[in-house]
Amino acid sequence: MIVTVVGSMATLTLIRGADLVAAPWKNGGGVTREVAACPAHAGLDAFVWRVSIADVAQAGPFSRFAGVDRTLALLSGAGMVLDEVDALNVVKSHTLTQALDIARFDGEAHIDARLVDGATRDFNLMVRRDAAQGEVEVWRGQSQQSTQQSTQRTLSADVVLLFCASGSVTVTLGDTEPQPLDAGDTLRIDTPNALPCALEGAGAVLAISIRYTQR
Repeated sequence: MIVTVVGSMATLTLIRGADLVAAPWKNGGGVTREVAACPAHAGLDAFVWRVSIADVAQAGPFSRFAGVDRTLALLSGAGMVLDEVDALNVVKSHTLTQALDIARFDGEAHIDARLVDGATRDFNLMVRRDAAQGEVEVWRGQSQQSTQQSTQRTLSADVVLLFCASGSVTVTLGDTEPQPLDAGDTLRIDTPNALPCALEGAGAVLAISIRYTQR
């Protein structure tokens, strides 16, 4: 279920992980579940940005997306190694073996994935670089961080998505009601402008900030 709440200066949309629908990858080599995209429900050749969850069951090449910047985070499984291949040579490798390890690479790059030990589940952000910029940060709940780190943040972007990657958290934005998130849930915030954000709980969140460069 998706519930939309209009607060001061921002629109909040709650996206439950249980409601995400599985679809085949662009190259047919796996399964993806779209969390959100712009425009809504845009095809794989028409999105400005897209956030999704992918299940990778076997080694093989990634789909290629010209003009797109990609960010991938490991959610579960023993991990993977992503080899960027130029002709016959590996020019760079991204190793993701710990939960929430992150790799960033160009969508047009030739990426071959090697699984460490069995299937993985991954978080994916894709942003068309001539239209927008995207950033992914890892936020950890109170029991996972030192007492020196604050759970208070300020959100400013065209779109922010808070994806609960593990455990459970409660997000409070400004003077709105607290929003509990379980693993797999996402809180989407459109047009936050210096919006106070408080995070409570022992879970971990991937915070995605998107800014449009073309209107």
